[in-house]
Parts: sequence; structure tokens; C-alpha cells
Amino acid sequence: MPIAITRRISPSLARCELTHLSRELIDLERARAQHASYEDCLRSLGCTVLTLPPDPDLPDCVFVEDTAVVVDELAVITRPGAPSRRRETEAVAAALGGHRELAFITEPATLDGGDVLRIGHRIFVGLSSRTNAEGAAQLEERLSPHGYTVETLTVGGCLHLKSAATEAAPGTVLLNPSWVDAAVFTDFRVVAVDPSEPGAANGLLVGETTLFPSAYPRTAARLEEAGARLVRVDVSELAKAEGAVTCCSLILNQP
Repeated sequence: MPIAITRRISPSLARCELTHLSRELIDLERARAQHASYEDCLRSLGCTVLTLPPDPDLPDCVFVEDTAVVVDELAVITRPGAPSRRRETEAVAAALGGHRELAFITEPATLDGGDVLRIGHRIFVGLSSRTNAEGAAQLEERLSPHGYTVETLTVGGCLHLKSAATEAAPGTVLLNPSWVDAAVFTDFRVVAVDPSEPGAANGLLVGETTLFPSAYPRTAARLEEAGARLVRVDVSELAKAEGAVTCCSLILNQP
């Protein structure tokens, strides 16, 4: 049974880091209710949910994905590109230490977990405003002894690689071709987002089912036509903080 590490929403979420979106009013109570429903969806997919407490001094702490890259053999604790987010790694590292050997990304590298897409033993790292080439190189140093290959690619127009591309069904990459080069994923089946839904490329694959935002029905139809099994969840308040379904959990498969 997989473990999903999540973290409660900080009362200071309204002060979150924003790169590509204009700041909007976030309904904190609605965001918390949506996050609770998200956790319920993870449980429905067979996950044991381990929820960490929030930190009022860390507005973005709900987005735990950015703090670590987890594979079966170890967990690599990142060094987030936004300085305000670097203390988020402390609580997550403490939680992961009971389940995985830990390795760390160190200065001058920056690496956000949202820029790391794992498909089997292939690791794709997006070079973005949050992740630099040294971060990708250090990740390769830590993962290659375990049989993983690391490939870098440029991301434009969005926050993270996983804003532009995710594995939204086994062996199927969902992507926005305006934000990432589809040719990188020629070894996989590719489904493009509906052009009216540019932010729809983020889905969380758990087993053989994908947790997918309810805000993108046209892209959902494309995925289902391609054979994906979807569970829809409303994360509209978290989206105002540049969050998405992959951002809010770290999935640990039990080796």
C-alpha cells in the first residue's frame, strides 16, 4: 500500500510565492476543504495518508512535492529555488527519514520537485526559474548509482515541468506543447491538453488511476478517450497559489 505524505495548509497561504499568475483572493477555508477532499481521494486510491502539520511562517508548505524527489531506493531532499521555501524541507525530511535513506541537494544547486518527472527509471528535469543545471546534475549524481537516467529539458511559460507534462496514465504523457517540446517524449504515448485548457497538463498517477482537476473537462475527455481512468478533484483555490494535484503530495511506493 503506497504512503502519501501531505501537509496541512498554512494560515499564511495568501502570501504564497507567485511567478506566472497574478495574485487573487484565496478563500482559506475553501482551500482547506478542497485539500481534505484531495486527501480523501488519495485514500480511495489505496494510499495511507501521512499528514504533516502546517507552519504559519511557510505560506507554500502545502506543496510538499517541491521538497523531495522520492524513488524506491532513497529520497533526495531538494533545495527549492525560492529562498522563502527552503525551510519547508526540514519537516518533510524528518518524515521521509523513517521510510527512505536520505540524500541532499546542496548549494549552489536549486531544485524543485515539481520540475522532476519520473517515468520508470527515466528522470526528466525541467530547467526553470526554480531549478538550475547544477540541481539536475546533483540529482543525477544521487540517482544514477541506482540505475536511473536523468535528462534535462527547457520549460517555458509555466512554473514547473509538471505544469507542462505529467504521466497521466501508465506510459502516457499528458502535455501542453506550448510549454514543453513534445519530441522529448517520443518513446511514450502523448496526449495534448485541449487548447482552451492550457493549465490542464498536471495529473497525479497513483497505481493505474489518475487524480485530475475537475476544472479541465475537455482535457479529461481526451484522457478518457485514450484509456485513462480518472478521479476528479476540485483544487481551484490551490490553483490560485500556482498549485496542482501533483504538488500536494509525495507518493511513496512500498518496495
